[in-house]
Amino acid sequence: MNKNQALHLHVPEPSGRPGHATDFSYLHLSPAGAVRRPPVDASPADTSDLAYSLVRVLDDEGLAVGAWAPQVEPQRLRVGLRAMMKTRLYDARMLIAQRQKKISFYMQCLGEEAIATAQALALQPGDMCFPTYRQQGLLLARDDVDMVEMICQLMSNERDPMKGRQLPVMYSYKRAGFFTISGNLATQFIQAVGWAMASAIKGDSKIASAWIGDGATAESDFHTALTFAHVYRAPVILNVVNNQWAISTFQAIAGGEATTFAARGVGCGIASLRVDGNDFLAVYAASLWAAERARGNLGPTLIEWVTYRAGAHSTSDDPTRYRPADDWEHFPLGDPIERLKTHLIRLGAWSEDEHEATQQALEAQVGAALKEAERYGSLAAGHMAGAAAMFEDVYKDMPAHLQQQRRQLLGREA
Repeated sequence: MNKNQALHLHVPEPSGRPGHATDFSYLHLSPAGAVRRPPVDASPADTSDLAYSLVRVLDDEGLAVGAWAPQVEPQRLRVGLRAMMKTRLYDARMLIAQRQKKISFYMQCLGEEAIATAQALALQPGDMCFPTYRQQGLLLARDDVDMVEMICQLMSNERDPMKGRQLPVMYSYKRAGFFTISGNLATQFIQAVGWAMASAIKGDSKIASAWIGDGATAESDFHTALTFAHVYRAPVILNVVNNQWAISTFQAIAGGEATTFAARGVGCGIASLRVDGNDFLAVYAASLWAAERARGNLGPTLIEWVTYRAGAHSTSDDPTRYRPADDWEHFPLGDPIERLKTHLIRLGAWSEDEHEATQQALEAQVGAALKEAERYGSLAAGHMAGAAAMFEDVYKDMPAHLQQQRRQLLGREA
């Protein structure tokens, strides 16, 4: 007779469902300033404890504390705050435009603005980012990216640089180090590692930075990327944005319940950090640390950014159907914009009046960019990219049969 206990599977459950309060105690937070900062040339094994703790710089009073507090001029932080504010205002206005049927689809990064904007300031010209659809802050933090052009891409109009071939929010800016976004999740990780390996093979000094969500860590591409990054010591930063939700699936389903996503890096022989993604200074400091490792031929770094997706997954999603409606208000790591604002005010480098004036100026800038982009067409008004453009930029020399099809199409449109 078999006396063994019957086996059963464990199915992770979220910490809160609609109508119930969320218990965020599962996050395992560390006090601000409590986590050590190892030397840049530390071995991957020496970062093991950092994969389970949480790097934080800003405390509850807005003070920068601990070994990770970066030596950074207030003016640079002002630039960062402005970039976060612009990103949030841009998102809000584009969401309205989608509801007005000027855009077919949109995805916000509400609550996650610090992660992309702070790392944008830590990277150098020529570095290449392989983002997901929630890193628009990488572009909006730059002065050389035209916001009008970004909106034209959202509208797929006649000035769309992608000529209507990409889903809205899937930008591509080679000149700005922003690799074409792919809707196939996790592919950007292996692409970034390959790009970084190529940079090293050429003897270049440029590094790559890849972005992925917590849910996509369950994809095989994620693990393949870690293997190649470790084996060849690729000069790449591997960012895992743990915003707790992969659409309606809680992060525990991807394996974040009994361990951390950062721990997967350590297990693959990669230096790893778990960082407060709503702390602009912590993001900036950790990004600089990882970038210095990559540029010094010390190999890759995996960083888990702990944050919260404050809004819907996309304009096609209703988060109130699978999580408490007030989750964002109770998230213990707070609002990244408010936290940096408080820090700058304490430094005497910002004020409530300047914040309000900046908010109004940025709202006007976004509104003017939207108005200008609409001159070239929108989903509601028409003037889309011409259908004949589908034949262009595919082959160096267009084959004869495609030339014929293009002539036939143009003949019907005439």
